[in-house]
Amino acid sequence: MDEPTEESAEGVRESRAARNVGVGCVTAMAGFFSGGMVGVFIAKVVGSAQRCEPPQGVPACNWPVYAVIGMGVGVLTLPSLVMWRLTRSDTNQGRR
Repeated sequence: MDEPTEESAEGVRESRAARNVGVGCVTAMAGFFSGGMVGVFIAKVVGSAQRCEPPQGVPACNWPVYAVIGMGVGVLTLPSLVMWRLTRSDTNQGRR
């Protein structure tokens, strides 16, 4: 078998870097919006438990606070989990 050369190893590293940037950006956007939706859902549950009556046309009481926290959590956790999973599968490529 051919041993990997320094040039081919650098090409693989560059392609992985481009892949990681692309995947990271897409999952950050997905995490931002999905985290915000989960945050609003939590605000709705908390408001229901507190018997809070939201104004007409507003989904829940104090929903911006929960949405911002959910967006922050989502934008950090989803890309982190995906990148962790991608790097884990890169190291296990020889295994079945």
